[in-house]
Amino acid sequence: MSAREWGVLFVLCGAIFLEGIDVAMLNVALPSIRADLGLSTGSLQWVMSAYVLGYGGFMLVGGRAADLFGRRQMFVFWLSAFLLFSGLGGFATEGWMLIAARFVTGVAAAFMTPAGLSIITTSFEEGPQRNRALLIYSGTAAGGFSIGLVVGGLLAAVGWRWVFFAPVALSALILLAALAFVPKSPSPGRSGRSVDLAGGFTITAGIVLIVLGVERASHTGLAATALTLGAGLASLLAFLVIERRSANPLVRLGILRSGALVRANLVGLLFAAGFFGFQFLVVLYLQELRGWSTLQTSFAMIVIGVDAVLSPLLVPRLVARFGNGRLILGGLLIASLAYALFLPVGADWTYLAMLPSLLLLGIAFALAYGPLTIVATEGVKEEEQGLAGGLLYTSFQFGAALGLSATTAVNVAATASSAPAALLDGYRAALWVPLAAALLAVLVSAFGVRVRTGGTVTASGEPAAGDRTPVELPVSR
Repeated sequence: MSAREWGVLFVLCGAIFLEGIDVAMLNVALPSIRADLGLSTGSLQWVMSAYVLGYGGFMLVGGRAADLFGRRQMFVFWLSAFLLFSGLGGFATEGWMLIAARFVTGVAAAFMTPAGLSIITTSFEEGPQRNRALLIYSGTAAGGFSIGLVVGGLLAAVGWRWVFFAPVALSALILLAALAFVPKSPSPGRSGRSVDLAGGFTITAGIVLIVLGVERASHTGLAATALTLGAGLASLLAFLVIERRSANPLVRLGILRSGALVRANLVGLLFAAGFFGFQFLVVLYLQELRGWSTLQTSFAMIVIGVDAVLSPLLVPRLVARFGNGRLILGGLLIASLAYALFLPVGADWTYLAMLPSLLLLGIAFALAYGPLTIVATEGVKEEEQGLAGGLLYTSFQFGAALGLSATTAVNVAATASSAPAALLDGYRAALWVPLAAALLAVLVSAFGVRVRTGGTVTASGEPAAGDRTPVELPVSR
């Protein structure tokens, strides 16, 4: 890569690093926020879910806006908004203020992230060069999350508000670098330069209502839950009808004819549901049942950050050897094992007893995340790269919100009191949610696999030239 290409990649990796560190720092600061603002477990979950709902709910609009109005323009503008509202969250004095600030920060990330991803996929030629850039990109995201766990613990020990103030300085540096390195996007033609607002509204409403219905299932009546979920499904159906009839749809439905792309998005949704739900439970277990400090929790969970090393160094070689699809399937199986090993968690578990699950989860993330990003954008036309990135990140964030809501609902329902034994029962019951999500992801992924009897496989998962043995991988073309 040229110096200019490295500069572009540096800026975009900085942005995804910022997104990762922002989420991780908040994750370990949640108990401190609860204690200061007096939030219930359900309200505390919404501090996380508000962000991922804003992120996931507006991701498709953000991805399409990048294609229509210029990737650099969208990236720079919404990075500025991310900087502003991340800082405002630190001034919240009520739970609703913090939840509102996190929602808008998520919306900003929803426009910024697909714009950044599409800049990569349009700046680097499809094949080994793009794959390398995407694996470095995913490794940086993992590194941001890992470093965020430690930095978040340090900052929360001083005061949880610093968790929101700290990203402001990093955002400003990345913004300056973006103005210097990221080239101006070609100006799209005037025709068709409109965003499908009706489609954006209905998909966002559908996601919010479904997550709300799942979260409230444990403490509302059956009729109210069914009504909320039904309204969410109706919104999703309305979205499909609008997209079919729209002259400028938010999502061109023809893109969903690719079985590989659909599998990649569904697997991403399920993987994120398990990954975020599990971490939410582990943080509550360590800090509220075991009495660990935020800093102790941060250092305990940093082992998950092994993916920051594996993604750029080892995963490219494994992709070249086995293909994207097999790596994703292997990552999902390892994630399932990680969750299963944590099911019998006890009130007096040593760190060594927890270590296998945390380490395996980091390995699973490394194997699955980068290859999923490659496959979800592979073979997509340049003018729809923002849409492809938006679809993938919508799946990730919707899955995260759904996983957080489901684990919270089961945890609340299974916790009879605030006694340690009751808290432990609630955690053990809720831990089945991440395991079920991972196993379902394995099933979806395995549907696309055929046993290969010979020949070689290219980095993208395709048979090598001259190899007539049919191969269909779970999430590759």
